[in-house]
Amino acid sequence: MGKILTLFYLLLLGMFSYGQTKEEKEVIKEGKMLYRMEMASWKGTDIFLSKFSDQRQNIGGYFSYLEKGSARCIFYSKDDYPKVLATIALVDDKHATVIVSGQERQLSGLEMHLLVIRQKTMKQLQTDSLFKFYPDTKPNIIPIIDKKGKRAYVLTGPNKKGVVIFGNDYLLTFDDEFKLLEKRSLHKNIIDIEYGNVDNQTILATMHSHLPETGELITATDVCTLMLYERFAKWGQHYVISEKNVSIWNCSANQLTVMTRDAWNKISHDQSGKQ
Repeated sequence: MGKILTLFYLLLLGMFSYGQTKEEKEVIKEGKMLYRMEMASWKGTDIFLSKFSDQRQNIGGYFSYLEKGSARCIFYSKDDYPKVLATIALVDDKHATVIVSGQERQLSGLEMHLLVIRQKTMKQLQTDSLFKFYPDTKPNIIPIIDKKGKRAYVLTGPNKKGVVIFGNDYLLTFDDEFKLLEKRSLHKNIIDIEYGNVDNQTILATMHSHLPETGELITATDVCTLMLYERFAKWGQHYVISEKNVSIWNCSANQLTVMTRDAWNKISHDQSGKQ
């Protein structure tokens, strides 16, 4: 425990002393955006099933997106030309205000484009051997259109409680005509971490490692996953160990600190010598 607490205070000091790189800030921004959309899907699904259960047989699918500061989840029909069956909007970051509409309507231009990305991504999942599937899991597609372009993330979510899944995630990018430009796996493996709390206690730290192909930083999908599950798992910190760096995510503050692997090893060595 002493080593973990010492690391925490050293890293906290470093956070304010050195700031973050542009790449680190971009990962956090992208991860928090993914979190907002996935949380809209989570809450939207719960609301839809409770308020519009009579429409369940008509659902063709759903997806979430950001617009005008809110995260919106729409459920669309199975029709050849789908229409929106319901819209659930989370107006602020803390999800304190939720607007629910069961009025059927046509998809907006943005929604039509996002649906095209989702459908093309789904086709890739069904036909391309790059994508892997595991028992008790499901793929979650997040279509995005913003200043960075058209793309879709695919996350692997658990079908059972008490499990957090990292990895088996993908990024697909498209051109302006929705032609697939690139597809790649973000992690080369799948990591599942079970959680269970005794007497509601906080777990000081958990971790997973990155192969060189994944990169030297925590990924945006890692950030999204941590923000989705950290309040259930009651984790204090999560470490992502790569070849050259260690990314430390503070689960209570949703903050990232990155240190070199050499510095991490030195601190670990110094702490082990004091025990």
